[in-house]
Amino acid sequence: MKLEAILQQRSNNTCELCAADAGLKIYEVLPETGATEEYSILICDTCRSQIEKKAELNAAHWNCLTTSMWSEVPGVQVVSWRMLNRLRDQSWAAEQLEMMYLDDERLAWAKASGDHENDASVDLHRDCNGQVLQHGDTVVLTKSLDVKGSTLNAKLGTVVKNIRLVEDNTEQIEGKIEGQTIVILTKYLRKQN
Repeated sequence: MKLEAILQQRSNNTCELCAADAGLKIYEVLPETGATEEYSILICDTCRSQIEKKAELNAAHWNCLTTSMWSEVPGVQVVSWRMLNRLRDQSWAAEQLEMMYLDDERLAWAKASGDHENDASVDLHRDCNGQVLQHGDTVVLTKSLDVKGSTLNAKLGTVVKNIRLVEDNTEQIEGKIEGQTIVILTKYLRKQN
């Protein structure tokens, strides 16, 4: 039986964290590796985007942890513990953390990613006005820029369509100007509505 089928059966085709029934995908609970049912859970897009810090944490959404933290599935326990830690400034989350028990092995697994040390803040790509940028957005340069290693000068007001976000740096995006793909700092652009 394939892993996805096993997880769907185990979870009754719902997110193992919030019980949503749409947009379900396998999530490997790192740093453990190996696509096994113990180290993988089935979660929805909403949970995934907030776990992976691609969306702002919605504390109301995570009230579901008061139920999922009691799951017998190791991966669900670990992710529940990590998310409760990220929300620990919420009184309900702090109370749940005090009640939750993980054996030494699972606690070490949960702490190994370091994610529990983070707070609810999320690093997102933002323009000079603080608007969140997404893949495919259109932006306008707010400053004329000389492109290093090129004779290209990107003028103030230049429109850059279909941007790509630089995954490991929230201060940079990639876009094409005059057919050349360049990296642009987010502080020098604004999102076009």
